Amino acid sequence: MVGIIGIVVIFVMVFGGYLAAGGKLGIILKALPFELMMIGGAAIGAFLISNDGPAIKHTIKDLSKVFKGPKWKPSDYRDLLCLLFELIRLGRQNPVAIEEHIEAPDESSIFGKYPKILTDKEAIALISDTLRSASMNYDDPHQVEEVLEKRMEASQHHAQHSSHALQTMADGLPALGIVAAVLGVIKTMAAIDQPPEILGKMIGGALVGTFLGVFLSYGLVGPFAAKVKDVVDEDAQFYKLIREVLVANLYNHATNICIEVGRQNTPQHNRPSFNDLEEALKSVKKDAA
Repeated sequence: MVGIIGIVVIFVMVFGGYLAAGGKLGIILKALPFELMMIGGAAIGAFLISNDGPAIKHTIKDLSKVFKGPKWKPSDYRDLLCLLFELIRLGRQNPVAIEEHIEAPDESSIFGKYPKILTDKEAIALISDTLRSASMNYDDPHQVEEVLEKRMEASQHHAQHSSHALQTMADGLPALGIVAAVLGVIKTMAAIDQPPEILGKMIGGALVGTFLGVFLSYGLVGPFAAKVKDVVDEDAQFYKLIREVLVANLYNHATNICIEVGRQNTPQHNRPSFNDLEEALKSVKKDAA
């Protein structure tokens, strides 16, 4: 909703200010389809050249992040801490029993309590692989922590490709607008024998290209790229929380301490209060009894 409101504000302020200053939309509307075809078409073509099929699909899919916002909500962070609590506690009580859960998460009664987390393959793989490492008696938690860090860096780099692709497009749009404007000037020069009022409209139409390139770059595509990056960065905190809790587990801290480490590393606006988490954990313990 905020993204839609932002787009409406941009259009109302820019074109409303233009009209309030006495400008006429006739010239812009007449030139707009052709300028948009040249600038937008060239930008899309350049995007297709510089990205492969999966990256294109990934970027198109990530555009929805501008309007939907982060995937993980405060309740999801609380659920994640409860899930990790159950798994760590079971792993310490019965190391053999936890194997069925981490080897087949889709069939696990524990993972099944948290369907949203279960649908995220990266989160499930991160939890399962790390707990599997713990069951192999790794004697150096630093080694596991380093592996997790590199894995998350690779995932983060891949997730940010959409924002990089959109920002590259935004950077190129002003130049493409100049290209369209130059073509408009060439067209105008070919009609130099026309009356001034006709030449004026033709020059105005040519300048629409420059306007459109800058407007699309800084008014739409650039902000889209920035928003996608912010959402990806915030969602990455969910996986960092998994790392912090499971690494604390490898250091053999008490289960409650491991979960508190995770709570403290949760972004402030998504962090459950100590009392709320305690109530959730009591419910987990009661269900397990």
